[in-house]
Amino acid sequence: MGHDHGLHTNSVHAGQRVDPATGARAPPLYQTTSYAFEDSADAAGQFALERDGYIYSRLMNPTVETLQDRLAALEGGVGAVATASGMAALDLATFLLARAGDSVVAASDLYGGTVTYLTHSAQRRGVDTTFVDVLDYDAYADAIDADTAYVLVETVGNPSLITPDLERIADIAHDNGVPLLVDNTFATPALATPIDHGADIVWHSTTKWIHGAGTTVGGALVDAGSFDWDAHAADYPEIAQENPAYHGVTFTDRFGDAAFTYAAIARGLRDLGNQQSPFDAWQTLQKLETLPLRMQQHCRNAQLVAEHLRDHPNVSWVNYPGLADHDTHDNATTYLDSGYGGMLTFGVEDGYEAAQSVTEETTLASLLANVGDAKTLVIHPASTTHQQLTPEAQRAGGVRPEMVRVSVGIEDPADIVADLETAIEAAVGSA
Repeated sequence: MGHDHGLHTNSVHAGQRVDPATGARAPPLYQTTSYAFEDSADAAGQFALERDGYIYSRLMNPTVETLQDRLAALEGGVGAVATASGMAALDLATFLLARAGDSVVAASDLYGGTVTYLTHSAQRRGVDTTFVDVLDYDAYADAIDADTAYVLVETVGNPSLITPDLERIADIAHDNGVPLLVDNTFATPALATPIDHGADIVWHSTTKWIHGAGTTVGGALVDAGSFDWDAHAADYPEIAQENPAYHGVTFTDRFGDAAFTYAAIARGLRDLGNQQSPFDAWQTLQKLETLPLRMQQHCRNAQLVAEHLRDHPNVSWVNYPGLADHDTHDNATTYLDSGYGGMLTFGVEDGYEAAQSVTEETTLASLLANVGDAKTLVIHPASTTHQQLTPEAQRAGGVRPEMVRVSVGIEDPADIVADLETAIEAAVGSA
């Protein structure tokens, strides 16, 4: 079951059938490190990537494979790789696509952890990053050069909530022979499928809305199967040239359109060890079944909360893509389906300290560094998630001193509104 079914059906069924041995209907948890081979020929064939099968759970596991197949079906990709976290997925993509001396072109409004990874961790490996204004399309074209390994944007910026013109950026990247990597964490495939708009690789922190319960960390890369690696083999030797680290296998020759997927497994997971555990994949599969339903409630609640806060006397501004005056409302309407997401930010009139106080005064919403939970969550980005950035980098990323970020949950909207109202009144009164 796969891409010919709808969103709700794929969320429940894709990648899994009734267990042939037991008749179990729910996806089994295969909690094992390794697997018995049929014989020596089977073992040798699997190690040579000439036979399908399972060798070791650092590479492949039936439970994890079910999650990968389901994510690929939801995003419209040819394959997927589940990782230990969202950041592990980014590191895996960078490992495969970039070498020392290469560079990345990235939107400036990315999640703070992504910016830190690119600025420091990737740079230590000799991979530099040029950050450009997310909506300055000429800047993308100007920044790409012969050393550019990939272009990186988010479907919905964290926490800017800007939705760029994905198709325009994809065209720019492809005109220069470079793949486009899109972080779809904030939208999920319930709202957006970037592959339909030119993305070559879709990246997720499955910790967030895909799981949705705040108990399980994970990440994933989904391979569109659309980028012509062979045409740029000199730039992507891990995928399109004989690989000395894997018996001279050329992944494009062996695996065709799914070359990136199999290179990520055979080279990335094997050597980096950043695979998702079977238990985490099993938990995520259970939550994924209700993703479309949960996203509907997240979106409805966020729209109602945004509209209410916009009229609050102590709120100086509200940032939500579903508001008609949002800077990229038209782009969000084009690229997001069935809602504008579960995230909003707002400015507290009395500034930095008052914004911090709002996050301390909520009783329903929790002050913590996660998003995409069924529960409403709040945080002050300037002093937490983006604290490591310079004031200039914070501004470029859409972070303001007076900003409160709200991950709107699926509770009754009136209760969320009442909690925020009480917190704002208490914070402004004490500021």
